[in-house]
Amino acid sequence: MKILMISTDRNIFKEGSPVRARMVEYGTLSDELHIIVFAKKYLDFVPKKISDRVWIHPTNSVNRWFYVKDAVSLGKKIIADSKLEVSDSVITVQDPFETGLAGWRIAKKTGLKFHVQIHTDFLSPYFKKFSFLNSVRVFVASFILPKADGIRVVSNRIKSSITTHNFRLKTTPVVLPIYTDISRIIQSPKNIDLHEKYPQFKFIILMASRLAKEKNIGLAIRAFKKIIKKYPQTGLIIVGEGLEKRKLKKITRFLGLKHSIIFEPWTNDLASYYKSSNAYLLTSWYEGYGLTLVEAAACGCPIVTSDVGVAGEIAVDEKNAFVCPVSDGVCLTEKILQLIAENDLRKRFSMASEEILRPLASFSKDQYFVNYKKSLELCFLQK
Repeated sequence: MKILMISTDRNIFKEGSPVRARMVEYGTLSDELHIIVFAKKYLDFVPKKISDRVWIHPTNSVNRWFYVKDAVSLGKKIIADSKLEVSDSVITVQDPFETGLAGWRIAKKTGLKFHVQIHTDFLSPYFKKFSFLNSVRVFVASFILPKADGIRVVSNRIKSSITTHNFRLKTTPVVLPIYTDISRIIQSPKNIDLHEKYPQFKFIILMASRLAKEKNIGLAIRAFKKIIKKYPQTGLIIVGEGLEKRKLKKITRFLGLKHSIIFEPWTNDLASYYKSSNAYLLTSWYEGYGLTLVEAAACGCPIVTSDVGVAGEIAVDEKNAFVCPVSDGVCLTEKILQLIAENDLRKRFSMASEEILRPLASFSKDQYFVNYKKSLELCFLQK
């Protein structure tokens, strides 16, 4: 089987990056893997062979509005030059939006099978509220998904949302979560102890994410104002970078919380942070998966989260987590206060996570790749 992939992740061009290493692994599933990446011309990316079976191709577009057009032209050229045949080749796209539109147009012109991956809960009522572009993306997805010969989603939440929607799909979505090496996380050493680093805090709450609007971190900061009134030696550590950082720091100063809330840059050693925190907090408006919830649970860190992503699957309300309605600051505040007050409850949540994660922990990377390949092969069953 030969695969043409369309992606937006420019880190594929960065030597030594985890995503590049992952693409090399994906290449072992096929005879050839060609990856088209949306990228602007000024970045000076060049086509490159990164393994025996994997090639990466930038669109080198003048601006973002040419990504789809350039990807279609490039895709047709790759298919012709590499002799990708209808009988054994498939196009897979990162989303049902811009990459989906490009993939569908290539598939329509060449006859190749068309596979769509969905990592975002785009049918959440909050998704399209964040921008006009997101509203357009929902419309595009409603057109693209019925054309797909195969659909892979990362959570049961997404599968449920698209199968109950009137999309008239010709295939049943396959749920394949993002692979997480649970054993590696559990066994990783605690290189950093947040209680030693910040001895002024008796109880530490951790957040880790991109600092973007949809993460709703302002809600956590406002809730925290109420928490420290009762427990003044509580600290909130926010790990991440993003466009919202300056705004969030401004809110923190305005509320008089600059000594209680610490902003740290992103780190690849989040396991140490989970293991030395007393609770993990997630306040997103929407998530397709929510990898940090899985990682926090693997480290035995009690969770308070909005009802998004794998909440209900990995973060189970009243078992190893508290799950609150989206943007419900009152609920978040009450549940955090309860965790601070009840040490036995935190211990029970930590122990429950081990049981909940057992099936995921036994799922090997090899099995993940087998299932990924199967999701592509199912496309050939569609006429």
